[in-house]
Amino acid sequence: MRKRLLLIPCILLLSSLALAACGGESSDESEIKQAIEASATGNDPANCTDLVTPHFLEQTTQETGFDAVNKCEEEASDGRGADSVTISNVEANDVKATADVALTGGGFDGQEVEVALEKQNGQWKLNEITGFAEFDEAKAIEALENGLAEPSSEVSKSLAACITKSFEKAPQAKFEEALLSATTDEFEELTEGCF
Repeated sequence: MRKRLLLIPCILLLSSLALAACGGESSDESEIKQAIEASATGNDPANCTDLVTPHFLEQTTQETGFDAVNKCEEEASDGRGADSVTISNVEANDVKATADVALTGGGFDGQEVEVALEKQNGQWKLNEITGFAEFDEAKAIEALENGLAEPSSEVSKSLAACITKSFEKAPQAKFEEALLSATTDEFEELTEGCF
């Protein structure tokens, strides 16, 4: 009888572990998803410092320092973020995490990107887009054309057409590299015949 009583705590412990594995998200996973969603879809300029690292800002704005923060805040205020995100494959340890993020709307509409995050002072922050989990070239070309057609871009129609053609002809790896680079070097390399 005593052996059976000793087994009860073990069975209860195993049951609780099984329930934790089968249901619900970890606290970190939930916080990671909240940080990604708020950063990608929110229009609060504070997200530009609260939810992303300076490295992420430099990568996504192709600016540095305060210029990167200012550009991010301007884009957030203008509502240029994604309409929605679907987050999957979240993996986290104590201070680093990765996730796949499928975006609808915004500059990365139709793309699924791989994102690396870091936990800083108890807050998960997006640190880098490390690559594409799924790349939709047609959607990327469409987003490029739309961006070049905006009056604020101050790009002539002939220059916009040349840039678009350069990206259409580029190998996918070069196209992706130009989109994910923190500098304009790869973009300039792909479009050097246009200028």
